[in-house]
Amino acid sequence: MANLAKGLRAARGRFITFEGGEGAGKSTQIKLLAERLNASKIPAITTREPGGSPGAEIVRHLLLSGLAKALGAEAESLLFAAARDDHVTTVIKPALEQGKWVLCDRFTDSTRVYQGELGHVDPQLIRAMERVTIGNLKPDLTFILDVPVAVGLKRAIERRGTATADRFEGEGIEFHEKLRNAYLGIAANEPKRCVLIDANADTETVASRIWTALRDHLFSAAIAGDNSKT
Repeated sequence: MANLAKGLRAARGRFITFEGGEGAGKSTQIKLLAERLNASKIPAITTREPGGSPGAEIVRHLLLSGLAKALGAEAESLLFAAARDDHVTTVIKPALEQGKWVLCDRFTDSTRVYQGELGHVDPQLIRAMERVTIGNLKPDLTFILDVPVAVGLKRAIERRGTATADRFEGEGIEFHEKLRNAYLGIAANEPKRCVLIDANADTETVASRIWTALRDHLFSAAIAGDNSKT
């Protein structure tokens, strides 16, 4: 592992995104994975969308407060794109260029699902915004954490306590069922990039599933590439 970690540090960092419905446990698993990578001498940072950079955090408040909902799904998509552009430019790309691994809570798949599939924003507009905001930047690996809707919403309620539900948590059951199905569709359509994780388990079990998938997809590829040079 030490030699592998040294080789990985010398290369461009890896970009790993976490996706899934409300209450899937993304933020918890990102934190645990970052701790394990850093303990293995692989520098990793965590971030989130919308947000992750000073400018994007301002837009995050506007979006999750529900203030932008009245403007419609297309306007929301443009706000997400503006936040992403700042986030990618100021946080994600610099970290990757420094050889750090970036673990991001939501990225372009969320826009495709929330604004595209559920908000019915034209896919051509979604793709055009991606070209502008991320260019050739794509996740090296995406974990889609899947839980039954009832489980996820129960977790979300417990997590926020007495706080008010945000713009998306407050949607009805039908919305969240469609959300889950859309993510399952992405996982099925892009199996090389996406790994579907059954997150309806205890925290340690889910973390183990994520680590195993990470090892199989990224570490094994790095080892194979290193062996091919010998």
